[in-house]
Amino acid sequence: MWTSFRNPLSVMFNFAIIYLARYSPSLRVKNWLFRLIGVTIGDGVSWGLESTPDVFWPELISIGSNTIIGYDATILCHEFLQDECRIGEVTIGERTMIGAGSVILPGVCIGDDVQVGANSVVTKDLPDGSFAAGVPAKILSNRG
Repeated sequence: MWTSFRNPLSVMFNFAIIYLARYSPSLRVKNWLFRLIGVTIGDGVSWGLESTPDVFWPELISIGSNTIIGYDATILCHEFLQDECRIGEVTIGERTMIGAGSVILPGVCIGDDVQVGANSVVTKDLPDGSFAAGVPAKILSNRG
């Protein structure tokens, strides 16, 4: 059960903050709320409506400056499987664009100047300057 991994009150607090931030039209407010629950966010980061950081371990997310997280994108730091729980940090570099509806899985490092296509599922690290898309996301080109 997930309560053996994380305090339920902490998760409820994170959920409430994420809910408020998901629908806030102000990027300043979104970034402030996400920082409140531990997400590391650089300057000039933009979050699309309904984009969501991990509710259990938001403090494991780091996002570089001038990055765009698209509409309804999800950044996960945990996976609850039948026999185990996997937890991993997610790092997103500077000047990176995460497309609408994309999902970033735990333990992934996305470099600087990366573009992730809409509705992609990122399961592996992406190097600087790459463009990746698909389920699972594959590198389609690399300017790095």
